[in-house]
Formats: sequence, C-alpha cells, structure tokens
Amino acid sequence: MTQNPFDALGGGGLDLGALLQQAQQMQEDLQEAQARLADATVEGSVAGGAVKVTVSGTGELTGVTISPAAVDDPGQLADNLEEIGDLVVAAYRDARAKADALAEQTLGPLAGGLPGMPGGEGGAGPGPLGF
Repeated sequence: MTQNPFDALGGGGLDLGALLQQAQQMQEDLQEAQARLADATVEGSVAGGAVKVTVSGTGELTGVTISPAAVDDPGQLADNLEEIGDLVVAAYRDARAKADALAEQTLGPLAGGLPGMPGGEGGAGPGPLGF
C-alpha cells in the first residue's frame, strides 16, 4: 500500500481549498483597486497654475488646461509656445508622480509581501504603473 506523502503533515496540513479561496479574494480585491485607480483623477500644475494637466490614477493623460495669461503677449507668442510646451511636460510629470503615489497607496496593501510588487518585499521590479 502506498503511503500519502502528506500524511506526515498531520491534521494541520495544507488546505488547498482555503488557499484557492484566499487567492480568489486577493484577485477580486486587486481588480477592485485597479478599477478605483482607473476612475481616479489627479492634477499636476506648474507656474502658479498657468498650466494644469489631469491624469487618471493609472497615469493616462485626460486633460490639459493652459491659462490665457500664459500666452498674453502676442509679440512673444513663439517664445511663449516653446515655454508652454516645457510647462506641459513639467505639469504632466507632476501629475504622474501623484498618480504613482496614489497607485502605491491603493495597490501597496494588496501586495502583502509579494516580491517586486508595490508595498511588497524586496523593492525590485517595476513601479505601480509598470515603469
């Protein structure tokens, strides 16, 4: 008669059903957190609010607002446009940093010590948005 190799574990052996249920719950929690991130918006701004950029919680660019004051001198429009381009990039970086922080805050607790995940052990691997 062949002996079950798990018999040595006794009554406190591995409960695969409970483990599967826990994994399914973690997957549901992660999907809910990802949906909350996709619905969230974060704003970045520079130059005292002259240029504002809005991104979703996942980092997708959703809006750009440029104050008329940013282009108030028609004689300097070419110079202003170059500067505005730089300001848009800076505002996007500001918004993206906030989105990354929001993703870390939202997804970090779900990592539960998983290596390479935000909030997990090891600190290696991509950031919360995959970069």
